[in-house]
Order: sequence, then structure tokens, then C-alpha cells
Amino acid sequence: MRILIQFPEGLKQKALEYAKSLEAKGDEVIISASPNFGACDLALDEARNLNVDKLIHYGHAEFNKVDFNVEYVPYEIDAPLDLLPKSLELLKDFKTIGLVTTVQHLHQLEAIKRFYESNGKTVLIGKPFGFAKHPGQILGCDIGSSSSVDSKVDAHVYFGGGIFHPLGAVLNTKKPFLAIEPFDNKVEFIDKLRETYQKRSKGKILSSLKASSFAIMVTTKNGQHNMRLAEILKKKIESDGLSAAIVVANTFDFDSLNNMMEFDAFVNTACPRIAIDDVDRLRKPLLSANELMQVLSMKKELTALQK
Repeated sequence: MRILIQFPEGLKQKALEYAKSLEAKGDEVIISASPNFGACDLALDEARNLNVDKLIHYGHAEFNKVDFNVEYVPYEIDAPLDLLPKSLELLKDFKTIGLVTTVQHLHQLEAIKRFYESNGKTVLIGKPFGFAKHPGQILGCDIGSSSSVDSKVDAHVYFGGGIFHPLGAVLNTKKPFLAIEPFDNKVEFIDKLRETYQKRSKGKILSSLKASSFAIMVTTKNGQHNMRLAEILKKKIESDGLSAAIVVANTFDFDSLNNMMEFDAFVNTACPRIAIDDVDRLRKPLLSANELMQVLSMKKELTALQK
């Protein structure tokens, strides 16, 4: 069988090992070297151009259905649970907690739940919205496992590495949010980030009020492509007497975007985290679709006041 294998950035060091194991079974193996940002970013163009029989995507669970033979191989990581007692001290004032993690630690979720329950906590594990496939699992773009229980819990607990995944959940919930990072040996409340990012969003909106031309970003990535939304936003912008154009790429190069100086602001329709995480990479404001609508509404209000 002719196979293309694909790894996210954190697992690319495993590529040769996995390739050799497949070759030992008689398969012909090609390794994708393209950047990968998740199961929403399958190397389908490469797979089709290379005429492979299967694409094996390591490190993530299935994201959405595609018209190709794709095998998903999640990568489990046994993270130390040593920080759970310390987290219990910080959670002493909270009776009911919501528990979330990433696909790499889903197999540890039950053990973490039992620990808290044995120490008098009520633990709720919510369901994702649709892109994530398992209760308690969060993605950068699917925080349903947290938001679905937000009204029922006193606090949330995230177990896993890094801030990328819990940040999306923090911004879409209201309760205290504790992050346990077993690899960095850190336990801390991160709900203070809500105010930081709310201020950043307001700053982007205010700095876009004088914008008259907008670049609407559309990606060709299978799980992020949203041309329909881009077309709707373009019509909305133009109906308000402003200029708009759709710009397309698979992976956006921010140096190239910065060369498009005739645009006053950019609007993201790709991965929703781009308009949160990458705003400092552009010299012009980088808005989400919701932020764009706020800009257009405020522009109308300002115009009416000036008449």
C-alpha cells in the first residue's frame, strides 16, 4: 500500500520511526513535511497529487468527514498526576468542578475524576459541540466540553500542556478556570486572561473604525475552509459602502499579508484562533467575523451622530 503519513509539529520527530515500521510491513511510505495545525489540516492535496492509497494522520482524533481514505491515530501521553494534590488546595472553595483535557490525555480523565471525587468534589464532564469527538475533550475551536457545563459548576479544571487549548475555553466561559500543566509543573488560575483578551478585542475594533478596505482571509484547509462566510461578509462590507476582497491561501504567511498594504484591516474566516493568537503578526488589525460586525455597527452609529 502506498501511504502518506502526517504529523503535527510536536510529533514530527516520530516521523521516521513510524515510516520504518510501516515499511517493514511492506508499505511504501511518504512523509508530509508541511506544517500541520491539527486534524482540521489534513494533507489531502498532497495525498491526491501523490496518488496514495491512504493518509495516516497521527496525533489527533477525527475532526470531520472527508472524501478520502484517512486513518486517524491519536497519540496518548501519560502525564504525571503529581500536581493534583496541589490543585486540590487551590480548589478548596469550589464544590463542583468541570474537567477537560486534550485528546492526548483523555485516557487519564477517569483517574483524575476519581481523585477529585474521592476528595469530596462533584465532577462534571461536558460534551463537545461537534468538532471534538469525546466528552471532556477540548480543541482550540471546540470548547463545548467546558461551556456546556459552565452554568452548573463552580470552577473549571484543565489538565494538559500549554495554554492554547484552555484559552479558547476560558474566553467562552465565566467561572474560575484552573490550568494544571504537568510538563511545566504549574498549577494556576488563568481566568484573568479573559480581561486581557477582551481589552485586546476592543482595541482591534476601535483601531478598525477608520478602515475603508478589508481583506477577508479564506483558507483551503479541509476543516477550516469557509468561503460561504467570506462571501456573506464581503457583501455586508460592500453594502455599507466600503471595499472588500477575498484573499486565499492554505497556510497564511503573515509576511506576505503584511505586503498587502492597501488593506486597512483583515478579517479571518479560517481557524478562529488566528484572530486571537496571531494579531501581533500583522501591522493592520486582524478581526474575527463577530468583531467585524461590531466595527460595521459602530461605524453606522458614528456616521449617524456626525449628521
